[in-house]
Amino acid sequence: MDLGLKDRVAVVMAASKGMGFASARALAREGARVAICARTKTELERAAKTIEEETARPVFRQALDITVRSRMSRFLSAVRKDLGAVDVLVVNCGGPPPGTALDLPDGEFEKAVRSTLMVAVDWMRAAAPDMIRRKWGRIVAIESISIKSPIDGLALSNTMRAGVAGFSKSLAREVAPHGVTVNVICPGMVLTDRLKELAEVRSKKAKVSTAEIYRRMTAEIPVGRIGAPDDIAAAVAFLASESARYLTGAVLQVDGGAYRGLL
Repeated sequence: MDLGLKDRVAVVMAASKGMGFASARALAREGARVAICARTKTELERAAKTIEEETARPVFRQALDITVRSRMSRFLSAVRKDLGAVDVLVVNCGGPPPGTALDLPDGEFEKAVRSTLMVAVDWMRAAAPDMIRRKWGRIVAIESISIKSPIDGLALSNTMRAGVAGFSKSLAREVAPHGVTVNVICPGMVLTDRLKELAEVRSKKAKVSTAEIYRRMTAEIPVGRIGAPDDIAAAVAFLASESARYLTGAVLQVDGGAYRGLL
């Protein structure tokens, strides 16, 4: 199936590993001109070279802290100069620290507003004008199933990612007349560094092995396995495609059927 992404300019945030890397690779495989960024230069370079070797397509990359507005602006300017106007933006960032609603220090909530909520808002607001002018664009935010079903011990993520969903829905309605779609993906349990961190926290709390925690997680998933980053990347590629032109404002869980709600 041709997703209509050949030579589209796609920016993927925090793409040195995990779901960000998998998404960048999936878009490059579809023929997009990919630009990636992440904080650690060595990991970013490794990711870019892997994608280039697998797809035979050059990858624009720049190491930066995605939460800093000035660095974001310089990066997007460099992408426009090197590749052209941004057609696709994949919003992706690491989650805030685990903790309960009452035990987390006040300062952690303020940090999470910047690192999880405002970083998504800033990048969407920066990328959308290009898309509006060109009458075509795709914004896909990789967030968390916690938007639909809050996760115990992740009070910061539950709060901030729900905020991203609210902003995305507002933006989706505003830009839809211009051929731009905005959607949110809610991954369930996906084998990333974040899930490993959560498994270790639960392991210590329950005084069982991490293997047992993974077994319990798997038991909650109807398809019978923990997700892989490529499972999320496939959804990202579809939502970024021409075929998804009538799908906007959605908050879509990709979790192997684990979510039990109807909406």
